[in-house]
Amino acid sequence: MQSYYPLISAVIANVLAQLLKPIFHYLRTGEKRYGLVVESGGFPSSHTSLIVGLSIAIGLQHGFDSVAFSICTVLSMIVMYDAANVRYYAGQNIALTKQLIKDIETLTKHKLSDPIYLMKLKTVLGHKWVELLGGFVLGILVPLIIFLVWIQ
Repeated sequence: MQSYYPLISAVIANVLAQLLKPIFHYLRTGEKRYGLVVESGGFPSSHTSLIVGLSIAIGLQHGFDSVAFSICTVLSMIVMYDAANVRYYAGQNIALTKQLIKDIETLTKHKLSDPIYLMKLKTVLGHKWVELLGGFVLGILVPLIIFLVWIQ
């Protein structure tokens, strides 16, 4: 069963991050949004907690000087960069596009009726750096706790 430790750590970190999103949202805004459990974006980053949880578990199990840990670390950097930059700016582009459509409709006094303009797009796709930090901390804590309780 110990061979599944990295996978279990990563999945638990990911699920825990998703479960924490509505709680932190409520603490920050006072608004109850249980749907955040299944959405991307928000605090903490579940993508980051998953990949960091996997990396730390691999490091604890195989050594932090192992090839497996090095590979996981590189993948972690790619995932976190993508979550904070590529996906974040994709969300910003969606917000800008939505605003441009509203502005065009207002200026021309003509409702754009093509289905492409009516499509519901999610504005928040990526993460702010503080959200990544939350996922990073969670991704370290979960495998450490599992390691201390279950493996040793």
